[in-house]
Amino acid sequence: MALLIAAPRGFCAGVDRAIRIVELALEKHSAPVFVRHEIVHNRFVVDGLKAQGAVFVEELDQVPDGKPVVFSAHGVPKSVPAAAQHRGLDYLDATCPLVSKVHRQAERLVAMGKHIVFIGHAGHPEVIGTFGQVPAGSMSLIEDVAGAEAFAPADPDNLAFLTQTTLSVDDTAAVVAVLARRFPLIQAPKGEDICYATSNRQAAVKAIAAQCDAMLVIGAPNSSNSVRLVEVAEREGIPARLIQRASDLDWSFLDGVGTLGITAGASAPELLVRELVNRLAERFAVTEREVETTRETIAFKLPRGLEAAA
Repeated sequence: MALLIAAPRGFCAGVDRAIRIVELALEKHSAPVFVRHEIVHNRFVVDGLKAQGAVFVEELDQVPDGKPVVFSAHGVPKSVPAAAQHRGLDYLDATCPLVSKVHRQAERLVAMGKHIVFIGHAGHPEVIGTFGQVPAGSMSLIEDVAGAEAFAPADPDNLAFLTQTTLSVDDTAAVVAVLARRFPLIQAPKGEDICYATSNRQAAVKAIAAQCDAMLVIGAPNSSNSVRLVEVAEREGIPARLIQRASDLDWSFLDGVGTLGITAGASAPELLVRELVNRLAERFAVTEREVETTRETIAFKLPRGLEAAA
């Protein structure tokens, strides 16, 4: 079996930073350090941090007084750090800087009097966090083309749009095209909101799809960017499956597959890619080739207070 391994794949700069923040918080404060929600959407990563002394909770009221807490890479509503401050909790915000950029854009647009059309997936932590940056009613959620066609704003000439950072590039472009057609005055963001890592990983899948009989994507089912990679591969005309680990592999999926594409979502460590390759090598005589479409060199600074610890 020939393996075509997409590059870029796996951890992005925002995920690297978020995990490092938890690790440094554990070094600085010692266990336990509490984390509100999964720091990133990957069970292997979360379990590894639990083993080091991180305790994951759903809400802030589950954090005992006097204990440090970290907010996840997906971002939180303003009410969360405000509540932490009110309780006197020592908190660290691991929100990805590219998500924070969208938060600041939302604040500026509302201050300008714009109503924001936010393209994203209902219930995703990033959507909840972004909506929590602005007053209720100042933002409307659009999930797809049908939603864009049906949208009926009170003031159609005073709109702006923003997007979740982990969406399908193609799907989002289709939604934006509908909004632009229906509301010609709608204001676009100054730069692309879909993050570089999401775009790069989708482009890498497209680059190898035509040479593959099937695609495996390593990532979590609640990871938006990982699920999008499966959709991109399927749209390119090949069967694709999302697996969390090599042990999840259904061997029947590989029946008749001579060339297999492999990639990993932005919250999946490279260790899991190697684990999958090694498992495949137990059953097949494999050759592997990495296909690099771009090289990522972005790194984000740590929050103040942790830089010295690093």
